[in-house]
Amino acid sequence: MVQLSSPTVALRPFLKWAGGKRQLVPELLKYVPAAYDRYYEPFIGGGALLLRLQPGAAVISDRNSELINCYQVVKHSVDDLLKNLQQHYNDAAYFYEVRGWDRQAEFASKTSVQRAARIIFLNKTCYNGLFRVNSKGQFNAPFGRYKNPTIADETVLRNVSQYLNQAEVTICQTDFAAAVAEAGHNDFVYFDPPYDPVSPTSSFTAYDSNRFDRNEQQRLKTVVDELSARNCKVLLSNAYTDFIQELYQNYRCVRVSATRAINSKATKRGKVDEILVMNY
Repeated sequence: MVQLSSPTVALRPFLKWAGGKRQLVPELLKYVPAAYDRYYEPFIGGGALLLRLQPGAAVISDRNSELINCYQVVKHSVDDLLKNLQQHYNDAAYFYEVRGWDRQAEFASKTSVQRAARIIFLNKTCYNGLFRVNSKGQFNAPFGRYKNPTIADETVLRNVSQYLNQAEVTICQTDFAAAVAEAGHNDFVYFDPPYDPVSPTSSFTAYDSNRFDRNEQQRLKTVVDELSARNCKVLLSNAYTDFIQELYQNYRCVRVSATRAINSKATKRGKVDEILVMNY
C-alpha cells in the first residue's frame, strides 16, 4: 500500500495546461485518500496533483499524442530534450515557423525528442501558455510576446524525469475508460476531464482535436460507477454546473473555488466555482 508522505523534492509541471490544477492542489489535498495502492490519472494534462503526491506506483494517460510523447521523452531522454530546447529561441517569426510544423508532411519524420521540444517551446512562448489545437489537431495558439521566457527549465525537467524513473509510472496514450480498466480495490483514480461549459461561449476543450461533450461526460460517469463497484477510490473535478451536479447527485460533492489564469479575456480570469466528486 502506498502511504502519503511529504515528497523529498518539490516538483512542478513542465507544461502550463488549460484547466491545470496547480492552483487547486492545496484544496485537492484535503480530499485525497490517506492511503491507496496504485494511482491513476487518465487526463494527465500538466500533472500538478501527480507531481505533488509523487505516488510510488501510477498510471498516467491522455488521448493527446503530443502530450503523452512529452512525458515519455522527459522520462527517457531528458538530456537530448534539453539540448534540443536550447536551440529554440523567442522570436515571433521563428515561433510561427515551428508552430507550422504540424501542417507539413515532414512532421511525421520528426523524432520524438524534436516533437516534445516543439510542444514545450510553443507552450513557453505562446499567448498565455495556452495549448490549443484546431479541428485538424494543429496547434493554433498565437505568439505570446514574452520578453524572456524560460524555454529550457533544466531543474524542473530533470526533477520530473527523476521522479518518473524512480517511481513505477506507466505512461500511455489511450481513452480514459481503457486507462482505468485494470484499476481495482483500493486504487485511487483522479479524473480531471475537460470541463462542462458554464455558458454556451465558455467551453474550452480544444487541447485535443476530439471534443469532450456531454455524451462524453455521461460516459465518464458510467466509468465512475464501474470503478465504485470495484471498490476503487475516485475523485473527480469539474465545473460547478447544474448538469454535473445532477449527473453525480448520488455521490459526495463539494463546491470549491479555484483560480483560473487561462482565458482569452484577462477580465474573465480569476476565481471560479468547481465541484469535487468523491465516492468515499
